[in-house]
Amino acid sequence: MADGWEGLRGLRPGPQGLESAARAIRAASPRHTGVYLYALEGEELALRAFSGRPTEHTRIRVADGVCGRAVASGEDQVVEDVGADPDYISCSLATRSECVVLVRRDGRVVGEIDVDSDAPGPFPDTSLRELRVAADLIAHLF
Repeated sequence: MADGWEGLRGLRPGPQGLESAARAIRAASPRHTGVYLYALEGEELALRAFSGRPTEHTRIRVADGVCGRAVASGEDQVVEDVGADPDYISCSLATRSECVVLVRRDGRVVGEIDVDSDAPGPFPDTSLRELRVAADLIAHLF
């Protein structure tokens, strides 16, 4: 997956940079069926770009769902089976798992990468580490 991060280097802040980042992260693995980039705005996450299935969840309150839980706890989230997670907010009935990686700039959470997959359990530790690298590479876009 790390080779796919070349597409994240040199992106400029703004909508086009975020859209390019979402496409590159989705293209990095066939298991990524949806990639959503949310910016933290006060007590809400605001969808800034996505690649894959559209979502109606364009704003998520901190602490709501897996995305909000990540910000509230300050920890990345890996949900191997979304059907077993009471906090999961469904974007698609086909989604089986989700990984949320916080994006930090200067030590502060500024957004997150939310990756959905139609496969159960597709996020081994190596995938999580690679998504953290992606988060570091795109932090300047938020």
